[in-house]
Amino acid sequence: MPQAEWSSAELKQRLDNQEKLFMLDVRNRDEFDLWKIEGAQKIPTLNVPYFEMLEQGGKDDMIDSVVAYAEQALVQQLPKGQPIAVVCAKGGTSAFVAEGLRKLGYSAVNLAGGMTAWGDFYEFKPVLESSSLSIYQIGRPARGCLSYLILSQGEAIVIDPLRHTEKYLDFAREKKASIKLVLDTHGHADHISGGRALADKVNAPYYLHPYDGIHPLDVLPAQLSYEFLRDGQEFFIGQSKLRTIHIPGHTLGNLAFLLDEKILFTGDSVFIESIARPDLGGHGETWAPIHYRSLQKIVQLPENVLILPGHFSSPREANAQGLFAKTLGELKKKNEGLMMAQKSEREFVSYILSSLPIFPPQYVEIKRVNAGLVVPDEEKAAELELGKNICALSKAYV
Repeated sequence: MPQAEWSSAELKQRLDNQEKLFMLDVRNRDEFDLWKIEGAQKIPTLNVPYFEMLEQGGKDDMIDSVVAYAEQALVQQLPKGQPIAVVCAKGGTSAFVAEGLRKLGYSAVNLAGGMTAWGDFYEFKPVLESSSLSIYQIGRPARGCLSYLILSQGEAIVIDPLRHTEKYLDFAREKKASIKLVLDTHGHADHISGGRALADKVNAPYYLHPYDGIHPLDVLPAQLSYEFLRDGQEFFIGQSKLRTIHIPGHTLGNLAFLLDEKILFTGDSVFIESIARPDLGGHGETWAPIHYRSLQKIVQLPENVLILPGHFSSPREANAQGLFAKTLGELKKKNEGLMMAQKSEREFVSYILSSLPIFPPQYVEIKRVNAGLVVPDEEKAAELELGKNICALSKAYV
């Protein structure tokens, strides 16, 4: 009997393996346009809203309507002989569609939990594992968000934790580690930080640069407690040293963390295919030159430094191990934004200001949440985080 349902983890594994599959998305068109499931290779995808299937199928029974509609309108569009992953918002209506398609002989599989589950799926991948030091990249594929856990001698530092703090707690327990320190590279705009909440749950200090303790548009101080981060500040875990580098530009408090002078956690400054935008605080023209001067600190580091970014724009940016990581030397030759940072300030600023994507209005509210000025319920938090991050320049979204 064919499999009726895939979990988000199963779907992600199949995408990583580049298995042939077809995606049938039965959400409304505006929801589909906002965000969809992506893989390293282009996924053949068809969007047919579920309500259209019911209306045009014309049967009293929902599954019968799906069957009738598919026979009328989808026979030439759906492939036989390969899996069809059917997805909706929460996994309910797509289950009916998948069942109807199986009645017609298609290998249709429902995505359990739908886009809600896909949006909340996290993946932990080792960057480095040794007896003395381990580093894990924590990806949230639907959002393009990355965070990190550094582990040594039973203690852990978490950098840029995302909203679902239980993911980090469960992983730390699995590794028999205690989270001793929580760091945010900046006041995030694209997603709700789990930094303060995670620190509270493990009774650890939470660090943020004080410039990002003020909402850039409201000019109101944060209503949450945090320890001040400063340029050159050092933290130790086992025999390793984590050094703070203040690189304002994306935000005024933007930071990177250099581990043992070999691995740089760049947060929202340098990505694999692009660099950060400087306009999310509403001051793009003012912050772009600051961004340029900050990036000089990065391009002058040794070329063998491994860059671990805070975001990715496309799954294709991952390497053969599924990690989003490249050496600084590689990026200086191929990352357009970093290449421009090696030119004059005037050329860089012109490039930046001509490459800005749309300004998502929800980012203003997310910054309010991350400053403790607004406390959303779970439904509102999920609504604010709909869609991919747009923290990189528009080149990354072509």
